[in-house]
Amino acid sequence: MATSKVTFTLDEGTVSRLQDAAARLAKPKSQIVREAILEFHDRIGRLSERERLGMLRAFDEVVPRIPARSAASTDRELAEVRKSRKTSGRRGAGRNRS
Repeated sequence: MATSKVTFTLDEGTVSRLQDAAARLAKPKSQIVREAILEFHDRIGRLSERERLGMLRAFDEVVPRIPARSAASTDRELAEVRKSRKTSGRRGAGRNRS
């Protein structure tokens, strides 16, 4: 595998964690960075554990607030909303749709 030498500016905390990880795993710092980037890249588009837990908390808060009602009641409300949308909006109330 061909390699390229690159330069990054990192804060002290990140450098300290990098040095600690390299020492604890007995691997070169460059290998720690390569593995971290590979793992990060593989997670792009996926939820982190913190994001997943936050979404589950929001779900648990919202679901109990959903009103209990029949499907027929919901269908009637949707029909009313659709009817009102057909008579308003950009075309204006009562205008011919031809």
